[in-house]
Amino acid sequence: MKLNEIRDNQGARKSRVRVGRGIGSGLGKTGGRGQKGQKSRSGVSIWGFEGGQMPLHMRIPKRGFNNPFAKDYAEVNLGAIQKLVDAGKLDAKGTIDHAALKAAGVARGGKDGVRLLGKGSLTAKLSFLVSGVSAGAREAIEKAGGKVDVIEVVPASEKAAAKKGTSRAAAKKAKA
Repeated sequence: MKLNEIRDNQGARKSRVRVGRGIGSGLGKTGGRGQKGQKSRSGVSIWGFEGGQMPLHMRIPKRGFNNPFAKDYAEVNLGAIQKLVDAGKLDAKGTIDHAALKAAGVARGGKDGVRLLGKGSLTAKLSFLVSGVSAGAREAIEKAGGKVDVIEVVPASEKAAAKKGTSRAAAKKAKA
């Protein structure tokens, strides 16, 4: 065997079927689409259509509600933070924020920031700068001698008003 004789196995590379190229190809004229009808034409989009019968995706009951305004927080438990401090992956002296927790690998996701939860125990004296904290977590942090600063989240309605240039607060100041 020589390098110039190396070939793929027979049938390993299959060329795509070119439809509508004459009678001799076997897929000429109608191009394998059959005769007439909606599906023989281009631009057909009838996925899920069941001939006028109520489609399956509409017959099945829907459950729940997806709030488009819900906040997406990365939830982190105090026990996980204590493990990272003990392992030396988190600096106990500085302020622990979303970036530090993300770098340590506990805050996954959370486009609206981090929320601390009280599961586990905390013994290290830590300072936090987070978007939210549960009452139990705040109590445990303060009991250990640490402190928590919560970033104020601006509602979407106020952001929109600020973009337009006239917020309610500015309007009140102008009147006073």
